[in-house]
Amino acid sequence: MSDGQTDLLSLAASRLSWLDDRQRVLARNIANSDTPGFVPRDEMSFSKSLANLQVAPVQTDPRHLAGNMEIANTVAVRPRQRSIDGNAVALDDQMTKVADTETQQRLVTNLYGKYMSMYAMALGKG
Repeated sequence: MSDGQTDLLSLAASRLSWLDDRQRVLARNIANSDTPGFVPRDEMSFSKSLANLQVAPVQTDPRHLAGNMEIANTVAVRPRQRSIDGNAVALDDQMTKVADTETQQRLVTNLYGKYMSMYAMALGKG
C-alpha cells in the first residue's frame, strides 16, 4: 500500500477495538455508580489513540508479569458534581455515552459490511 492510502479494514478493526474498550470502561463506571469516592473514566479519543499508538508489553520470560495496558488508554472524567459519598458517576452521562458508542459500533459494522460486499462484487461473487 502506498503512502497516503488508508487500509479501511484495518482502520475499521481498530475503531471497533477502541469502541469495545470504551464499552468496557463505561460498564465499569456504571457498575461503580454506588461506590464511595469512585471517579469515572473514559477512553482517550480515537484520534488521539491512533496518534499515540503504543507497543503492548511482551512477556519475555514465564516468570515475568504479563503487564497491563488497560489504564494507559483511559482518562479520568472531570465530574460535574459529586454525591455526598464522593462518587462522581452521573448515570445519565454514562448511559448517553453507552448509546453513542453502540451507534458508532453499528455504523462501523455497516460500513465494513458494505465494503466487503463491494469487494465481493468486484471479484464477481456478488
